Amino acid sequence: MHTILEKRQFSEEVFYLRVTAPEIARNRRAGQFVLVQIDTDYGERIPLTIADANAAEGWIALVFQTVGATTHKLALKGVGDKIEAILGPLGRPTHITKVGTVVCVGGGIGVAPLYPIVKAYKEAGNRVIAIIGARTKDLLIFEQEMRAAADEVIVVTDDGSYGRKCLVTEPLKEYCESATPPAEAVAIGPPIMMKFCASTTKPYNVHTMVSLNTIMIDGTGMCGGCRVTVGGKTKFVCVDGPEFDGHQVDWDNMMLRMKAYKPREDADHHKCHMEIEAAKVGDPDGDSGAAKAKAGVTR
Repeated sequence: MHTILEKRQFSEEVFYLRVTAPEIARNRRAGQFVLVQIDTDYGERIPLTIADANAAEGWIALVFQTVGATTHKLALKGVGDKIEAILGPLGRPTHITKVGTVVCVGGGIGVAPLYPIVKAYKEAGNRVIAIIGARTKDLLIFEQEMRAAADEVIVVTDDGSYGRKCLVTEPLKEYCESATPPAEAVAIGPPIMMKFCASTTKPYNVHTMVSLNTIMIDGTGMCGGCRVTVGGKTKFVCVDGPEFDGHQVDWDNMMLRMKAYKPREDADHHKCHMEIEAAKVGDPDGDSGAAKAKAGVTR
């Protein structure tokens, strides 16, 4: 059993949970993920990247978006509630060395798993520049954490409501063209964002790592759903990744496969949302998990 110590709601569908997991906190490394199961009798296991951890205090932080039944149920839990099982750390950790200057690019919810990577690069003695972006100011996450960890932070929004009005690739290109280009780049976010980050750095020969965690399903490589083509070879994100050389990923094939079940995913997402709203209406006394979760949420 794992106890929820803190809960935050970043936006309508994005949540932060800090939970007890002492063994995982002691052994995890930047870039790794865990499998979360909220019901060991019937619940599915979902992979979530570790967004932060404290070995001394024995906790890890998870940031997730409500997209299916399990994440919707997880979002209803509040401070003091239990999560039945968390397995990890899993996946190959980020290869961190002292290389000089590193540009770390995060988009949307991808800023959260980027945070421990930024800290790890900084602790290794690198100069770290973080570029974080979102569609609008209200969807931007982990800004203060990034400012505390990185040497420089650039914020961009699609609509210009905060920071620079541009895509994350614009400042990335500026750094690649500067007198002191980065030795490495890391990009985590929507697949289309990572694809264009990789295409931006390729002409400048800047080694670029990307995290393909969004395509993971069972987290062990057994289902084959996370199959991707990297450098002309078949890889499984769960066991061979989740990080790969962005210049070697077959992005078009990956994004085509991710769209295969989009209509079903959209329908299930709507169904889960409506069921949860109905449960809230049907619990006037406020004794449900939804009411408890609401009491434990800070925005």
